[in-house]
Amino acid sequence: MPKTVLITGASSGIGKAAALHFADRGWQVAATMRDPDRADATLRRDGIRVLRIDVTDPASVQSGVQAAIDAFGAVDALVNNAGYGLMGPFEAISREQAARQFDTNVFGLMEVTRAILPHFRERRAGVIVNLSSVVGRLGIPLGALYNASKWAVEGFSEALRFELEPLGIRVKIIEPGPIRTDFFGRSMDIARDPDLPVYDAYADRMLAALKRSEHLMGSPPGKVARIVYRAATDGSPRLRYPAGGLAGPTLLLRRFLPDALFRWFLSRAR
Repeated sequence: MPKTVLITGASSGIGKAAALHFADRGWQVAATMRDPDRADATLRRDGIRVLRIDVTDPASVQSGVQAAIDAFGAVDALVNNAGYGLMGPFEAISREQAARQFDTNVFGLMEVTRAILPHFRERRAGVIVNLSSVVGRLGIPLGALYNASKWAVEGFSEALRFELEPLGIRVKIIEPGPIRTDFFGRSMDIARDPDLPVYDAYADRMLAALKRSEHLMGSPPGKVARIVYRAATDGSPRLRYPAGGLAGPTLLLRRFLPDALFRWFLSRAR
């Protein structure tokens, strides 16, 4: 019997690439998104069921997870992919913007995990794959809130693995580097405050550098999808999976360079 994966944020980017990758390998896929009516035509194929989940709406999460279980009989893996980036000087970020960042990237991920756990516990099996980022382990300019959300995902996932391993449930973290998904366009909320022009020149320079890195050095989302699939299927106790050409080297630099030298390295990326 084919296995089933539930993927959040599957309308585009890494989520859509993962849905297609799993389906190509014979998995049944619950490709979830806030608005199923806008699903890409490539997701309308055998083996993929497009369902609605808005991770910031607990009722939507519960009904979407149950719909996936009802449609396929069981779910074997969860890929928590839904998220977006909030970038800008911290002082320019409103309380409402900060709350929305955590509601989506952290509390939404937790809500979907909470909804699937009774099913996984009953079966004493399952894999939870959480999309973090290299910025879940290092800070980048203008990324205070986005960094904080991904560091939270890292800490949550690392602690959760200890609770769930005795129940036969594995937890995995995917850490993409720059990916060509229009992250710095469609998938980003940029915070600006007209009363704080002191940050504008620096913010413009750094945002331009980040966009260049995505365009020139970003890996295709399909490359991350392959890592997501490997994490869900390799059966190993491994927790973290860097994904994309720059992810591994960047994390190695962060691990071995002194803080002052790594800070200098990032400050030159403009």
